[in-house]
Amino acid sequence: MASAISANRAELLAIANAVATEKMIDKSIVIEAMEEAIQKSARNRYGAENDIRAKLDPRTGDLRLWRVVEVVEVVEDYFKQVDLKAAEKLQPGATVGDFIVDPLPPVDLGRIDAQSAKQVIFQKVRDAERDRQYDEFKDRAGEVITGVIKSVEFGHVIVNLGRAEGVIRRDQQIPREVPRVGERVRALIMKVERQNRGPQIFLSRAHPDFMKKLFAQEVPEIYDGIITIMAAARDPGSRAKIGVISRDSSIDPVGACVGMKGSRVQAVVQELQGEKIDIIPWSDDTATFVVNALQPATVSRVVIDEEESRIEVVVPDDQLSLAIGRRGQNVRLASSLTGSAIDIMTEAEASEKRQKEFAERSKMFEEELDVDETLSQLLVAEGFSELDEVAYIDLAELAAIEGFDEELGQELQSRATEAIERREEALREQRRGLGVEDALADIPHLTEAMLVVLGKAGIKTLDDLADLATDELIAKKRVEQRRRNDKAPRERTERSERTEDKGGVLGEFGLNEEQGNEIIMAARAHWFDEEPQAEEAAHAEPSQ
Repeated sequence: MASAISANRAELLAIANAVATEKMIDKSIVIEAMEEAIQKSARNRYGAENDIRAKLDPRTGDLRLWRVVEVVEVVEDYFKQVDLKAAEKLQPGATVGDFIVDPLPPVDLGRIDAQSAKQVIFQKVRDAERDRQYDEFKDRAGEVITGVIKSVEFGHVIVNLGRAEGVIRRDQQIPREVPRVGERVRALIMKVERQNRGPQIFLSRAHPDFMKKLFAQEVPEIYDGIITIMAAARDPGSRAKIGVISRDSSIDPVGACVGMKGSRVQAVVQELQGEKIDIIPWSDDTATFVVNALQPATVSRVVIDEEESRIEVVVPDDQLSLAIGRRGQNVRLASSLTGSAIDIMTEAEASEKRQKEFAERSKMFEEELDVDETLSQLLVAEGFSELDEVAYIDLAELAAIEGFDEELGQELQSRATEAIERREEALREQRRGLGVEDALADIPHLTEAMLVVLGKAGIKTLDDLADLATDELIAKKRVEQRRRNDKAPRERTERSERTEDKGGVLGEFGLNEEQGNEIIMAARAHWFDEEPQAEEAAHAEPSQ
């Protein structure tokens, strides 16, 4: 029996070594799992109420089994307690309150116990393996890794990474790329999440950062930090644009990325399944960068609206299709690269727009200031577009306009102020007609025009406004505009569709985040004023 037990211990030790080596985890974890399994089996044999411990020597395989009991004067729990007399036999000198060891003979694991022990060990090892995998990959987000395609399940590609598995979800694959089991594949580690079934490693071949990392592998100057990729935009599998800048004036960033006879960029293109890549010199000047980003189209003029984060680009008539690109691809990538919405228009369209704006502003000044057409057009020609600009400009600047004098300037400013007051009164009446509380008019940064918009959106009380988040109030709408080239009917490229992402209620007014926070906090101020009053009422003495 002793030899059988010895052989069994040797076998357990051999199993522990094999599992630790195979799963690449600490041997002590496997030993601990075995001890836990033996303890569980011993409790099944001697009674689950016992506090049984097991210790397996990792060097010799010797197994010790014992029961922990407490020394008490009067035994109430015979499984976990002994009296002083019995304790003396187990451990001479034991006193009341001591916890002592009661050695047990090794158990002979039966078939059921062995199966149960096996499950405990497997579970413990599996948990340790998951922890090891998570610890290995948790800090590797943003790294390019190579693996072998293990399977394709519901369009998602499962990749064997050696010590773990990753997944390339369908939306992170390159379109029209057909993954085949057994093929080697490179991908970017996007994120690593700890989940009950183990760490989930999410990979991507469609992310712009994957293209950046590929360039870093092919272009030593990028790896060394001499050249930096400042921005990247991709239409995976079709076309991409990157903006690059060199820290060394003697090195051309575009030429370095292209390589001798295009060798460097071609290596990246081949990995991305033929994706065409435009390499563009980065510039701190937004207008210059936009012109570069819209290559190969020629740009005539760029007008930047910083408040709305929009860019208006004027191109010659024959360059419109090229600037927009097939199905709007070129302008879409340029917009993503610059981080601003880009409107493309021809010289004729820009001229028509300017004429329309000139006529509308002239008409507005003519009606609001009660002046003749010539004077209103002169104001627009001098750059005035709003009544506020006329009312609050320095009088000396207004009088300095050719044909103006101080008396005319004073009269124009007086009429502009009166017109603004008339507008405000009309908006105030409209706001009250919508049922918007006067209390909202006392909140900083809110104008009567804004209050009308709030009223139309159903926000009429302080509580209505206070319930909003800052983004819900001020976030700007992101607009993507596509155009159709009417002059080339065979191409049928889109030109007039317009889609908008829903923005904040007051998104059109250009409020910044700080102003939005002040508005929301001012609307919530009455909540904090009410709390002390409620506490005082709760503690007030009842009247006699």
